[in-house]
Amino acid sequence: QVQLVESGGGLAQPGGSLTLSCKASGFTFEYYYMSWFRQAPGKEREALSCVSVDGRTVYADAAKGRFTISRDSDTNTVHLQMNNLKPEDTAVYYCATPEVGAYCGRTWARVSDSYYWGQGTQVTVSS
Repeated sequence: QVQLVESGGGLAQPGGSLTLSCKASGFTFEYYYMSWFRQAPGKEREALSCVSVDGRTVYADAAKGRFTISRDSDTNTVHLQMNNLKPEDTAVYYCATPEVGAYCGRTWARVSDSYYWGQGTQVTVSS
């Protein structure tokens, strides 16, 4: 079955950096786009970024300019490099892959039951 396991979260200082990773298994990684979302306490889950099978990327406003998504088909892993972290980046970060879809289309940012989700990794940005 589809499994997504996030890692790399932790405590970071404002202005610092973290790189999150998501190891995928149970499906043919090369055939599906991959996305990152986050959910802060008391808030709805928020889309951050998406990478299609050909490496093309899409970023939501919350991620533009500071976050970089990438995928590695050799290791079935998707990464999220986060720079210049701010306290408001504190959240649980989730990776996701769709039931169907190779390219990040108009619906990639919708939180839906058609996504498979990882268990999440906590990121806390604080001095």
